[in-house]
Amino acid sequence: MFYPRGATRDLGSMESPTLARSMEISPADPARSPVGTPDSVRSHCLRILERGDLDSKLAPPVGPDGEPLPDLPSGPAVEIDRPTRGPGLRMTGGSDRLPRPGLLREPAHRMHCLSRFAHHELQAVEYFAWALVRWPGLPAELRRGLLSALADEQRHCRLYLDRLEAHGGDFETDDHSDYFWRQAPAIIASPAGPRAFLAAMGLTLEQANLDFTLTYRDGFARAGDSESAAVCQAVHDDEVAHVALAARWIGRLARPGRETTGARRAEPVSDEGSDLEDYLEAVPFPMGPARAKGRRFEVAPRRRAGLSEALIEHVRQARSRQERGRDAQRDAAKPDGASG
Repeated sequence: MFYPRGATRDLGSMESPTLARSMEISPADPARSPVGTPDSVRSHCLRILERGDLDSKLAPPVGPDGEPLPDLPSGPAVEIDRPTRGPGLRMTGGSDRLPRPGLLREPAHRMHCLSRFAHHELQAVEYFAWALVRWPGLPAELRRGLLSALADEQRHCRLYLDRLEAHGGDFETDDHSDYFWRQAPAIIASPAGPRAFLAAMGLTLEQANLDFTLTYRDGFARAGDSESAAVCQAVHDDEVAHVALAARWIGRLARPGRETTGARRAEPVSDEGSDLEDYLEAVPFPMGPARAKGRRFEVAPRRRAGLSEALIEHVRQARSRQERGRDAQRDAAKPDGASG
């Protein structure tokens, strides 16, 4: 259990402080929260984390006039272990295997994937809000980048939900894995602080999505679902910028005062190979390069994100423990002297 530094936010016990904080369901009214209409980035992020309903989590970070919310002096850090979730959004400890792209001709498999992808985006929304209140002293430019990524993830979630609804699915009756939030304790415990978040979120989870979005884009297209394919492409395009943001700032935070190239465009963000060193130093276990990719490895978007060839190749060659075990079994089964 994690407690605030200078602020108390007990999300799991909205009425009684004795309730276990791991409870993810709000009281009878899941929309109730001590946070009113947001008037700043901080209050907007707290509403995302403290309210259990989907509309609150997907409300864009703008005021009643449609203008961006100000990022006012953000006060003390707020440490939250998990966000509040209403009954229809409750997270579970695991999930079924995602259908392979070749199975997407079946509507049920398409709905399964769309629901899973929408929930990944919802967790990403919460993750960016979590980072913004946990590390209020981050540089203003980085905070703007994280807030922009948060708004992107909200839009992605709604796009997937629209496609799920078009298929007749119901997001709030599906199972929702807590995969992203299972990584939070390792990020919290890391001495790398916000660099651990950038490594886990931007350079692992979002880097992997550079592959998955294109794999499932093509799967939806082959199944005749061009609209869902277009959503995957739109998400992919934004992920390139998110990966670039993480790569750029993990180096800046590691070496304060040293400017990197490409503040707006995805140009090489560091000396060749230093992004790999920064990543490996900051990424918290069990996140790591083997989880930063899909089965179909895409080089081009990684280059567009400004990743060095050293980092790209390291991720390409990384093997998970399960993969290493399969390789060992395969090698053991070969005749003596066989190779390759």
